[in-house]
Amino acid sequence: MSGPQVAAEIKRRGLPTKVLALSSYSDDHYVRGMLEAGAVGYLLKSEAPEVIVAAVRVAGSGVAPLRPFSPPVAAKIDAWARGELPAGLTRREIEVLRLVAEGLSNREIAQALSVTVWTVSFHISNILKKLGVASRVEAAMWAKEHGIIS
Repeated sequence: MSGPQVAAEIKRRGLPTKVLALSSYSDDHYVRGMLEAGAVGYLLKSEAPEVIVAAVRVAGSGVAPLRPFSPPVAAKIDAWARGELPAGLTRREIEVLRLVAEGLSNREIAQALSVTVWTVSFHISNILKKLGVASRVEAAMWAKEHGIIS
């Protein structure tokens, strides 16, 4: 089972076990998955051992008002709470990116959004630049890794 599946199963069974994620990954997809599954915190493996030990104690106590997060993960969660969009994408660019990830052509995206093919091309160009990727396939993979699509 994956980490989120284990956390969700523990939660589903009503077990008193607290789940604290310890991961090498800070991508939106991983962080969201663990938190949605019920993890009480999310640490990166790059943390100092004493930070990890302290986080385990905090998570296990169940009384601390703050949940243990590595600083990059905490910043990501704060950005989500403020409604910030990943990689500086606009809402329309996110919408286009989702359709690209579904495998739609520029013409199909234009029809779905009631815009011109030129407008879709413009958005895709901006998306590729903002994500620092070279192709639609890479953009779709980025969207998957960052939780834009499932």
